[in-house]
Amino acid sequence: MLILVLLVITALGFDFTNGFHDTGNAMATSIATGALKPKVAVGLSAILNLVGAFLSVEVAATITKDVLKIQQTSGDNKGELIAGLSATTALLIIFAGLIGGILWNLFTWLFGLPSSSSHALFGGLIGSGIAALGLSGLNWEGIISKIIVPALLAPVIACIVAACGTWLVFAITKKIMESKKEAGFRYGQIATASLVSLAHGTGDAQKTMGVIAMALIASGHLEASSVSHGLPFWIVFSCAGAIALGTYLGGWRIIRTLGKGLVEISSPQGMAAEASSAAIILTSSAAGMALSTTQVATGSILGSGVGKKGAQVRWSVAGRMAIAWVTTLPAAGIVGAICFGIAHLLGNVLGAIVIFAILVALSAFMYWRAQQNKIDANNVNAEWDEESGLIPAELNDSPKSTPVA
Repeated sequence: MLILVLLVITALGFDFTNGFHDTGNAMATSIATGALKPKVAVGLSAILNLVGAFLSVEVAATITKDVLKIQQTSGDNKGELIAGLSATTALLIIFAGLIGGILWNLFTWLFGLPSSSSHALFGGLIGSGIAALGLSGLNWEGIISKIIVPALLAPVIACIVAACGTWLVFAITKKIMESKKEAGFRYGQIATASLVSLAHGTGDAQKTMGVIAMALIASGHLEASSVSHGLPFWIVFSCAGAIALGTYLGGWRIIRTLGKGLVEISSPQGMAAEASSAAIILTSSAAGMALSTTQVATGSILGSGVGKKGAQVRWSVAGRMAIAWVTTLPAAGIVGAICFGIAHLLGNVLGAIVIFAILVALSAFMYWRAQQNKIDANNVNAEWDEESGLIPAELNDSPKSTPVA
């Protein structure tokens, strides 16, 4: 029971980091263009994330059955743990995977890199699953069809759709004065950014719901067959609240990278990017695909730069993002595997306490480190400094100071 309690707390902690890590997906362009004031933007995004979390359970169902093989999927014993796997071991696998996801989220947040919270979670679960059960403990069919293939296609599709949308917008409005065009599209951005936030809630909050449901199923507190019909209200409410709170606090470092570092974006570009992101995320959520909203949003923003003639795209920043995307699954997986190894070596309860303490200590350190070069609502729109990267020049101690990213 102690392991289960620590696991639920950690799952909500992951959901919280998911919220502030992914706020930029919806609101970075609106903040960058001035369509919304920073604090108003994150407040609106938090409310819509909360609402979106109640709209569907398709992605949650995917998490419970399409990543790890810890339950029987057919026959009279459907929903029960696979032969030879104890409830405690199953909980430790999920617990260690969550820690891998949280630590990678915080690490990339520290460097202002909009990596995928979803893939961090999947990577952590995959790593801990391999450490405990070997390669046979993974549902490869589900991982490939619901995670890998969407991860490869989503940013490309989002980039193409946003590029076409941006080109079309500028073609239609080419005779309109620039000042009127900017003002009009800023109102449109409020609607499209809101839609992205709603879509984000329908996908990302459910991933944590699925993890908690999987833990409850493994410990015998929930029937596997009930997930497709709905989850207990307390799971939905707590996950919705955690992601909304994280969203409200604002992941300013990542908002800055997406809003100022990738493309010098205008309101028409921002509206095209947000509309593209919302359409793709909502479609994937309805299909139960655990899509990375970060990759979709980044691909859309990149496409908005490609689609505007003469727009400046910082390909070096895009390259750093691509490296973060490629390394997310294996890096989080390694952390998840190490955490499971420590917990298994020290014994179930003691091991769970130790890896939880490691999580708290490393999280506190990364938060402290971020405060040394703080970014918040007051400086998130400062001009991008190519030399210092993420951190505005006025926050550096000297011209020779080491950049955070």
